[in-house]
Amino acid sequence: MQQPIVGAKHPAAAVNRPWPRRLLACVAMPLMLAVLLAAAPAPALAASGGRIGGGSFRAAPSMPRSYGGGSYRGGYGGGYGGSYGGGGIGFPFLIPIFGFGGGGLFGFLILMAVVGVIANALRGGGGGALPAGMRGGDLAYGAPADGPVTIAQIQVGLLASARELQSDLRRLAGAADTSSPAGLQQVLQETTLALLRHPDLWVYASSEEGEVPFASAESTFNRLSMAERSKLEREVTSNVAGTRRSDAAVAAGESDATSDFIAVTLLVASRRRLRLPGAGSGEQLRTALQQLGAIGTDALIALEVIWQPEGAGEVLSTAELLTAYPQLQHL
Repeated sequence: MQQPIVGAKHPAAAVNRPWPRRLLACVAMPLMLAVLLAAAPAPALAASGGRIGGGSFRAAPSMPRSYGGGSYRGGYGGGYGGSYGGGGIGFPFLIPIFGFGGGGLFGFLILMAVVGVIANALRGGGGGALPAGMRGGDLAYGAPADGPVTIAQIQVGLLASARELQSDLRRLAGAADTSSPAGLQQVLQETTLALLRHPDLWVYASSEEGEVPFASAESTFNRLSMAERSKLEREVTSNVAGTRRSDAAVAAGESDATSDFIAVTLLVASRRRLRLPGAGSGEQLRTALQQLGAIGTDALIALEVIWQPEGAGEVLSTAELLTAYPQLQHL
């Protein structure tokens, strides 16, 4: 009778070899989901508002980067699906978890996008193979079209005496071409300039950013946009992707109150990596706005400008402002 070879591995052992990875996935995912659910705030409704926005996550890159003598031109959903053929998890995708300085729903949704990548990697999910000559590290820091996308959000609570800012945004909504990258970049510049011109009226602010894989950037951006839009009772003035709508009879409200507020949200998706300084002081907010306003047409993927109130006679009290925007810090 043939004797078993000492030290030989049973076939089942080879089958079960990846059990540490599966165990890690079983332990890590419930913990991550518990943290995410605990971080998600309840939405709050306030006054009606206005909105300007647009963009596309499907446009082909204007300046493809060459890898190993070839050119990688993957479009939306055609590059990678959240895992890498040989590179593991790219370091930039961990930034929103380890060192993410935000919180609330923004942080919750950014983390959801990154957790999807981690879960796929822990399961050994198969994203597409890397193009010839591309290494895992190259993909992590990728080309502008397929690399990680920075999603940034700045929110400012201004004294209601900044009615000129509302008028500027209303005029911008009536004239801007939100169907073109150049028009969206102009909206971004004009909005940041309008905010920078009223530093004496800044009272509250927040600044957050995080990186997500390109494949989940559109859905993450849309969820953040919907979260901010849900804070409005209705959109009185809007100009989105070239479609304009305005109720002149309702807009252009005035208020004699001096302690009420105007809230402005800037939400941006950029191919360029951003490191905003936060918004703990007026100087930090100024720097953050300048960084956002400097994003070029080639890097700007999508933009949302949302403000409230916009209806006649509507005001935002301090309590309403901080309930709708709990992440705001006093400057």
